[in-house]
Amino acid sequence: MKLAFFVDFDGTVTKEDTCEAMVKAFAKGDWKSLDEKWQQGELTTEECARQTFKMFDADEESMKKFLQESMEIDDYFIPFADLCRKNGHHLYILSDGYDFNIKVVFEKFGIKNIPYFANELVISGRSFDIRCPYRSKSCPRCGVCKTDLMLKLKPEGALSVYIGDGYSDICPAKSADVVFAKGTLLSLCQQNKIPARAFKDFSDIIKEYF
Repeated sequence: MKLAFFVDFDGTVTKEDTCEAMVKAFAKGDWKSLDEKWQQGELTTEECARQTFKMFDADEESMKKFLQESMEIDDYFIPFADLCRKNGHHLYILSDGYDFNIKVVFEKFGIKNIPYFANELVISGRSFDIRCPYRSKSCPRCGVCKTDLMLKLKPEGALSVYIGDGYSDICPAKSADVVFAKGTLLSLCQQNKIPARAFKDFSDIIKEYF
């Protein structure tokens, strides 16, 4: 059977959330209260981002340097991606974070030819903004509707496997055939009685399918 893996980026591919890390590094203000409102559903991803960007003191070069120097990925993600390619399985990155972050991190580790879908980070000098080309027409909660993307991208007859760790992963977890979860997502799945398999890193996924 062919498999289609749908993988969250921040905290799943990466060892830490790149968005949270850059906010900690560059936002000068009470960004934590905005993040709490986002977690509670009081702010959409787009609203939270725009308010947070007003606190930013950075430019494109400093952002890129920070991500290149500080971000690390799961030790087993590249072997996992290689196995997906060799076995003809589909692999997609679905992120409610930023395309800029994914591009920079993938370049750092020489990762190519993995399609990803994320919010667009718009940088003009020292000004930042967000664009959400993959937002749901019916639900404004996330900038990227991972559920819509997963349902559109899943090949006919393939088994959909969702892998994630955070708040934006709970909706696609409800629609996936198999869910691997850790962190916040694992807790949310348990609370909502969504079947999910706990995982530590991508070696667990490799053991399961390869």
